[in-house]
Amino acid sequence: MKPMPGQATAAAVGFLAGGAAGFVLTEAVAAFFHFVLDRTLDVDGSGALLAVFIGVPVLCAAAGALIGASRTRRQGG
Repeated sequence: MKPMPGQATAAAVGFLAGGAAGFVLTEAVAAFFHFVLDRTLDVDGSGALLAVFIGVPVLCAAAGALIGASRTRRQGG
């Protein structure tokens, strides 16, 4: 399939927006745990928690890039 001219731009914007949304999501969860549940999340003691805090923004960025590219392809440019 031949890529469209605006498809790369839409994918880049989706990547940045998705990464930002993933970062805000992880920070909102951390703030919820700290202020509402009175428990501070510590990534030093748990490798799984660190992986979640790194993986969620990366996965959201990849999803944003895919969504941006597919919406451009569907709209025709």
